[in-house]
Amino acid sequence: MKRDLTREFLSYLQVERGLAQNSISSYKRDLAKLIKFSQEEGLDVVHLTRADLRGFITDLSISGLSPSSIGRIISTVRGFYKFLLMDGHIKKHPAEDLASPKKGFYLPKFMNEDEVERLLSQPDVTQEIGLRDRAILEMMYASGLRVSEAANLRIGDIDIDAGILTCKGKGNKERKVPLGKSAVEWLKAHLAKRRKREHTEMRNLFVTSANQPISRQTIFKFIKEYAKNAELHDVSPHTLRHSFATHLLQRGADSRSVQAMLGHVDISTTQIYTHITDQHLRKTYEKFHPRAGLKANQKKDDDTP
Repeated sequence: MKRDLTREFLSYLQVERGLAQNSISSYKRDLAKLIKFSQEEGLDVVHLTRADLRGFITDLSISGLSPSSIGRIISTVRGFYKFLLMDGHIKKHPAEDLASPKKGFYLPKFMNEDEVERLLSQPDVTQEIGLRDRAILEMMYASGLRVSEAANLRIGDIDIDAGILTCKGKGNKERKVPLGKSAVEWLKAHLAKRRKREHTEMRNLFVTSANQPISRQTIFKFIKEYAKNAELHDVSPHTLRHSFATHLLQRGADSRSVQAMLGHVDISTTQIYTHITDQHLRKTYEKFHPRAGLKANQKKDDDTP
């Protein structure tokens, strides 16, 4: 039977550290957030890396939690992994130097468009599994779905002709997201290949080679593998979601539309991506505007004296 390490940690805090019940309850709530994040990423909480934990803090930041609340959660996470290290469950402390985000948030990590193309091109689409993986990658980048939302999709959730996807997000709230032509074509190819093999079609949109519903863990693992092959670092399913939102805003989409597609309840959660686009605009301006780097007392050769 798999050990419940969070329960063991809470017991350690109560028995050996002598913490009050209110403190134990606070630790339990904080750890629940970490466990939920690890499940959505398709990983065991024991195997989360420092990069994964930074992604966790990013998610907390864009969810609207205050810096003080995030700081408390970071303290809990540090204590939890210190306990795992002392108890021999891990060999390296991934949260040892994990810091609170400056100015209240970490900017979400995203790929540029060339990097997305490199990732999308990795699956071997001559094989059925590779074709499935390409369809999943295309769909996740086209729709901004969370990995759990992608894994739970049914065939009936996709209107291929209209190019519309219907999914259930957090709180079981339903939303509709448009799909681009590329994602639609790969989904068509994936389903056509499946239908040649299956006698009785599964309701799930994506299945394993054993014809079982695909899991979050499977999607997470193959995204990590394809990213490594494409020489991309710290890429996860959430990176595709961040890239989806960032690229839409960079190309002029309004925050309200992106909010609806991401399934954010609060517009402030979506507006974290405007910080990325502001940085992108600044870098583009400084790179290409002929006078961007000039100080007030500097003159170019063609300036009038």
